[in-house]
Amino acid sequence: MKRLTGKLWFRPLIFCLLSIGAALISHLADTIFPNDFFPEIKKSSLENLLTTISASMLVISIFAVGSMISAFSSASATATPRSFELIVADDVSQNALSVYIGSFIFSIVATVALKNEYYGDAGYFTLFILTIFVFTLVILTFLRWVDRISKLGRLAHTIKKIEEVSLKALLNRRKEPFMGGCKLTNHNDNTFPIYTKRIGYVQYINLEKLQKLATTNNVVIILNCIPGTFASLDKPLFYCYSSNHNYLKSDVEKLIEEFEIDDNRSFNDDPRFGLIALSEIASRALSPGINDPGTAIAILGSYVRLFSLWFNTKETDIIKYDRIEVPGISIADMFEDAFRPISRDGAGNIEVMLKLQKVLISISRVGDSTTKEVALKHSKSAYERAELVMQYSKDLEYLKSKCLFVQSNSVF
Repeated sequence: MKRLTGKLWFRPLIFCLLSIGAALISHLADTIFPNDFFPEIKKSSLENLLTTISASMLVISIFAVGSMISAFSSASATATPRSFELIVADDVSQNALSVYIGSFIFSIVATVALKNEYYGDAGYFTLFILTIFVFTLVILTFLRWVDRISKLGRLAHTIKKIEEVSLKALLNRRKEPFMGGCKLTNHNDNTFPIYTKRIGYVQYINLEKLQKLATTNNVVIILNCIPGTFASLDKPLFYCYSSNHNYLKSDVEKLIEEFEIDDNRSFNDDPRFGLIALSEIASRALSPGINDPGTAIAILGSYVRLFSLWFNTKETDIIKYDRIEVPGISIADMFEDAFRPISRDGAGNIEVMLKLQKVLISISRVGDSTTKEVALKHSKSAYERAELVMQYSKDLEYLKSKCLFVQSNSVF
């Protein structure tokens, strides 16, 4: 449902159906109320209003689509192609396009009905009220959309969108580290590996249906993947465990169908994908052709917010799916996604390296002991990369004095 509602055509289709219904439902007023119950509305005034809407909305719709395509291209070029999915799913732009197209359809259907004497006096008044409402909705939507289109596709706005969707995915996973299932346990024997028949990234796993199938077959399902994992033919997708081999191999196909696999990763249930997308933006900004260390520094600030909220969110102990064991997310993998590209591409920039060390210090203070160990490792590797690139010795000396592994009490 999330992917469906994010499609560019979904909301315009809904608004078109509503518009057709609104244009035709005005006729019901003729059957419910007497003709002299409402003030008289001249047919010519309605025709002029509807003609104005139909003439202008088609032009505005074309202009809106052109502006959105330009914003999509800008986001892919200046940020990362992985941000395209988020820009397309922008609520304000989709609502604006839906209102413009829906208003155009409304005016066409109402004009045809009007010219064929479909309405009586009560219907004329009802249609007039609906037309005024559509006019007002178009004006308000246009004003809101103008403000959004000035930001859509810009780098700062794209970073904000990725941070927001990453935060949502991170907090959802933090609250349910095993997605409502159980933590992995050791099953040495009686496990049956199940392999995928499609190569790609796991986007979604229907744990509810897997639970029902596992209960029916009296087995335990041990996942070997989570959303974001690349599924291939050589790697088991999951294992079935049964102490007495009491499972139905005929249900294997049903089990595999509950794994949504696609060519690309998705932000919805994949917390690490957002971290990767942000690091890609930082790497692009640090490339010699762009040379924008300020963007990389802004990305590091986003990481402080994301990781701090991750560690300050409590886990829930509720197990919804007791027959499914799920692997958790490694904090070491999250650090690799976030900080390794920046430490590699920004090794020669003293400002970026200083900010990176300060960020690692800040995160290590709010995290647990494992986090501190991982942060210490990245602090050392980032400084070692800087040693290979930086030529000014005093910059290196100053950087070392601010490193986590040298001065753990540095002030952020």
